[in-house]
Amino acid sequence: MELATRELDRASELRRKSVIAPQDLDQRVAENEAAQAASDGAQAQIRDARFDLDHCRITAPFTGRIGTHLVSVGNLIAGSRAASNPTTLLATLVSLDPIYLDFDMSESDYLAFSRERASETGVLADRVEIALSDDKDYTLQGTLDFVDNLIDRSSGTIHARATVPNPDLFLTAGSFARVRLALGPPVATLLVPDAAVLPDQSEHMVLTVEDDGTVEPKRVQIGDIRGGLRVIRSGLEPTDNVIIQGVPYAAPGAKVVPQDGAIRFAAVRAKD
Repeated sequence: MELATRELDRASELRRKSVIAPQDLDQRVAENEAAQAASDGAQAQIRDARFDLDHCRITAPFTGRIGTHLVSVGNLIAGSRAASNPTTLLATLVSLDPIYLDFDMSESDYLAFSRERASETGVLADRVEIALSDDKDYTLQGTLDFVDNLIDRSSGTIHARATVPNPDLFLTAGSFARVRLALGPPVATLLVPDAAVLPDQSEHMVLTVEDDGTVEPKRVQIGDIRGGLRVIRSGLEPTDNVIIQGVPYAAPGAKVVPQDGAIRFAAVRAKD
């Protein structure tokens, strides 16, 4: 750069005296500008190297748990902010508190959820219940904080995500769980042993005993199984006497002598 500048100054002086041709001066101007560009490029490389050097100390952007380190002291690593060269992976860091639960809803479940959610404006509209692979009941709770903006046409599902508190760091990233969305507040419902519900073509029925001891079948609408018991949505009254044992021996219209029985909700295993 210094040499090109001195040669340009000499050429300018000689041109004023008409000693050299105009193209000689133009050549010195072009050489000076090329030298200036080369100097600017070198300064940019220095600033780029200083930036990389200032960022050689890598700190975690969030609180979590780091996995095994993939490089050791003395290894040569590479990083490219312009994505022109492969970047060396140093380690993997995952967030554990809170932890995200990603899941997919079918289109029918999503429509049912959307309709119920429209009528629920409180916290309940975003609450999810979670059960781990070894849990029989939904012992954990989270908050639904993301639902995608389109349904995947290939699978007929829509992606969603819930945030789950994990203060004891018991949950591990990559684990599987079952999720249940709370669509409404708790309501009283009728439960009977699943064995007491009989299939009747495309419907279901249960056997009841009238006050005079006559066996009377009743068609019912059933729901999910909770604690080993079948939810009865409609068709039964709280005062009905349902046959829960000896169902194969009770024929509709027959006379029986009923005895009191016990319906027990399956015990939930305690979680340490």
